[in-house]
Amino acid sequence: MSLAEINFDGIVGPSHNYAGLSLGNIASASHKGDVSYPRAAALQGLAKMRGNLARFGAQGFLLPLPRPNQGLLDALAVDEGADRGLLAAAWSASSMWTANAATVSPAPDCADGRCHLTPANLVTMVHRAQEWPDTKKQLALAFADTEHFAVHDAVPSSFGDEGAANHMRLCASHGEAGVEVFVYGRPGGAFPARQHEQASRAVARLHGLDPDRCVFIEQNPVAIEAGAFHNDVVAVANEGVIFAHELAFADRIGAYEAMRRAFPALQVVEVPDSAVSLSEAIKTYLFNAQLVTRPEGGMALVVPDDCRDSQPVWNWLESMLAGNGPIREVVPVDVRQSMANGGGPACLRLRVVADPATVDPRFLLSEARAEGIESVISAHWPEQIDPADLGSTSLAESVRLARSALLEALDLTELG
Repeated sequence: MSLAEINFDGIVGPSHNYAGLSLGNIASASHKGDVSYPRAAALQGLAKMRGNLARFGAQGFLLPLPRPNQGLLDALAVDEGADRGLLAAAWSASSMWTANAATVSPAPDCADGRCHLTPANLVTMVHRAQEWPDTKKQLALAFADTEHFAVHDAVPSSFGDEGAANHMRLCASHGEAGVEVFVYGRPGGAFPARQHEQASRAVARLHGLDPDRCVFIEQNPVAIEAGAFHNDVVAVANEGVIFAHELAFADRIGAYEAMRRAFPALQVVEVPDSAVSLSEAIKTYLFNAQLVTRPEGGMALVVPDDCRDSQPVWNWLESMLAGNGPIREVVPVDVRQSMANGGGPACLRLRVVADPATVDPRFLLSEARAEGIESVISAHWPEQIDPADLGSTSLAESVRLARSALLEALDLTELG
C-alpha cells in the first residue's frame, strides 16, 4: 500500500448558527446570539479544502449530520416552553469540526495492521453527544474496506472522549510506525476537562497499540481555564515535530521528556508565553493550525487569517520563518465563520493515514466534486440564521432540503 495522510474536513452544515452552547469555548460564548452566515461558512471551508488539495495532495470530506435532530427533540420532550438551549442543541452544526469526530490510529501502529477509528462520544455537551451514531455511520461507509480499516463504537459514556483534538502522532514519516500521544484533562476547574484519561487509555487498548509507543500527558489546567477546551488549541504535531505553547502541558519538561523517550528524534517548536500570551494564542487560534508536510520538503503551517491581525503572533511567525527550523511556510486562510464559533483550521479536519485507493472515493475531494459541492451550497444553504429563528418550521424544511441536495449531488443518499 501507498500510505498518505488524508485530511477529512467537515462541510459546514446549513444549520450553522451561534447559539453559544459550548461552555469553556470563549469564541462560542462571546458570539452567542450573533447572526451566522451558513453559506459563507461552508464556502470558506470548501476554499480551504481546495487550497490544501492543490498544495498538499489528497483531501477528503465528511458531510453535515441530519439537523434538526428530531430524535433528540423527542427524547428531551422539547416543546415551546423548553429551554432554548435544548432546542438549539438539536440544530447544532458542530459536526463540522471533524477533529472531534474520532480518534484515528494508522495501520502501522496497530497490532492487526489495520487503521482503527473510534468515534468520539463527546458526552460533556448535549449538542455534541448526539453526534457519534451518525458519525460512525458515515465513517463505516467511507472506510468500509474491513481488510484495511476497523471502525468501533464510541467509548462508554462514563468517560468523556473528544477525539483527535486531544491526540497527536509522532513518526519519521506518515507510513511508518509511530508514537501516539494522548492528552487529557483533570476535572475540577471552572470549565470542564473534556478528555478523560481513562477514555484515552481505552481507545489505545481498543486500537491494539503498543503500550511502549503510547504517551499520556495531562493538559495544563491553566490552559483549560484560559479557554483551551481541547489540546489542539495549544499544541499540534506532524511527523517528528510538535508546535506548542509554553503553557500547553501541566508538566512541560516531563511531557517533552516522555515524548522523547518514546520518540528520540522529536523536534519541539515552542512559543514562549512572553512572546505570545496564552490569551492571544487562544484568541487567534495560532496552534489550532494544520501542520502539514510539503511535497517539496519541510512543513507548512495553515493558520487562520486572524493570526495576521495580531502583531505579537505575526511577529513570532515571521521570526520563526527567518530561522532554520522545520516549519518553512505559513499559509493564512479565511475561516472566520468557523472561528467565531470556536473552531480554526485544525478543528475542521480529521487526519487519516491510509492508501487513498482503500477509501470510498465518494468521500475524496476532486476539483470536479468541489465544483458540485460549491454549486449546491450556493443554491441551497441559508444566507443567514439568527438564533431566534431556530425552531422555525420553514427554516427546518430549508435545512433538510439543503442537506438532501448535497447527498444527492454526491451520490450518498444512503446517509439520508
